Amino acid sequence: MGRLRKERGFTQVELAQKIGIIQTIVSAIEKGQLRLTAEMAIRFAVALGVSTDELLMPAKKRARRSTGPSRKVLRRLEQIETLPPHQQQTVLKSLDMMLTGLKTAS
Repeated sequence: MGRLRKERGFTQVELAQKIGIIQTIVSAIEKGQLRLTAEMAIRFAVALGVSTDELLMPAKKRARRSTGPSRKVLRRLEQIETLPPHQQQTVLKSLDMMLTGLKTAS
């Protein structure tokens, strides 16, 4: 579950707040010290935007599939949108140059 949480850009504290529990419970579940009840599995799955199957299935059996941009990326996009237009253009040009460089390096 920790991998899914991190992929979606949540800290343990943020995830705990989102589902109405304390961070130490999230930590204990991720460490395997506590088992998820059916109710808690549903709450975690909803908060993380995944099915309960994806949440509960071991990582090696789970097929990776993209569910859209991560929360980290979305936060940064929101920050870029608050910049004045000329600064937005500068950021986007920098990203374009970096991404073009990555494509040619592959």
